[in-house]
Amino acid sequence: MSTLTVDPPAGAVPAAGGKTTHTLANAGAAKVVFKVKSSNNTEYRLQPVFGFVDPGGQAPVEVTRLAGPPKEDKLVIEYGDAPADAATPQDAFKGVAAPQKLTVPIKAE
Repeated sequence: MSTLTVDPPAGAVPAAGGKTTHTLANAGAAKVVFKVKSSNNTEYRLQPVFGFVDPGGQAPVEVTRLAGPPKEDKLVIEYGDAPADAATPQDAFKGVAAPQKLTVPIKAE
C-alpha cells in the first residue's frame, strides 16, 4: 500500500491571482503514480497533472490561481502504486484500480 503526504496540507493564494507550491512525499517502498484534480478548473492551473514519486522521493506540484472572485476550493490528489511497466504517468494511473485520495483545501482571498 502506497503512502503519500502533501506539504503544506492547505494553501492560500490571492484572489487576484498567484501561485502556491505543494510537495508530494513518498514515504513508502513502492513507486507511486498520482493525478491532481481541482474543484475549480476555471481559475486554477496545475503543473503537473500526472506524475511519479519514487520511494523516499518528492515531487513538487505548482498551483496557479488566475484572477477571480474570492472563494474556497480544493485539490484532490489521487494516487496508488505505479505498475512497473508503465511508460508514462497517464498510462500508469489507468492501472490504479482503487486510488487513495488526499484533499488539499485552497483558499483564495
